[in-house]
Amino acid sequence: MSALTYYPVKSCAGITVSEALITPGGLPHDRAYVITDEAGGPRWQGGDPRMALITPQLVDDGAGMILRAPGRGELRVTGVTGEGEEVTKVPGQPYGAVDQGEEAAAWVSGVLGRPSRLLRVRTSPGGTATNDNRVHVVSRASLDLLNRRLAERGVAPLPMNRFRPNLVVDGWDTPHTEDTAARLLIGGTELALTELTVRCAITMVDQETGRRAGPEPLRTLADHRRAEDGGGTVFGAYFRVVREGRVTVGDAVEVADTAEG
Repeated sequence: MSALTYYPVKSCAGITVSEALITPGGLPHDRAYVITDEAGGPRWQGGDPRMALITPQLVDDGAGMILRAPGRGELRVTGVTGEGEEVTKVPGQPYGAVDQGEEAAAWVSGVLGRPSRLLRVRTSPGGTATNDNRVHVVSRASLDLLNRRLAERGVAPLPMNRFRPNLVVDGWDTPHTEDTAARLLIGGTELALTELTVRCAITMVDQETGRRAGPEPLRTLADHRRAEDGGGTVFGAYFRVVREGRVTVGDAVEVADTAEG
């Protein structure tokens, strides 16, 4: 494994670490916050590419967070989700979220140029995170193959951050091994394949500039990576946590079983 990244604010920049404890809820703090629009729906990079420029830093052992963006200074939030706080319903978040206040709303609205709110996602009664509870895996071999196909079209290679994985796997000779790896063993952690990752317009956002830079990679992926059910183009895969454990960059990633039998 060559990289380990989590994304405290959904659709914003990630934090890369050298090791982490993967729990049944996935990576701690992954998608712990969400930015919503006036109607209460989640904002995402496909519609608001400047979200890529919002860089988080967790503080106070993850209880609070500092956000930074070019030309906007910084915002510090306490991450309150305590009892008695008003819970906001957010699509895709079964336990709702807690609004982080007017200062936070003004800051994210200023960055995105549209009225927005910052909310912290609540946890389930059992303490499980209410994000997707899954780990996103992409192999370096898959990206290398895509970049070779892009080169055939005269397109510059794309960095891995276009695909926003949690785990990047090196050392696999066959591209898209993640598609058929029914079980992965990493250190003491066991992951089980749930579904392939259907790609969207976020992959066309330059993560360094916060600007749309399409039509790649979706144009090239559409030629080779159509989902079998016609549900879009796929690249990478999602895994649920079967057994929690600590993982470290440099750990070997073993395919313990394949979905093909």
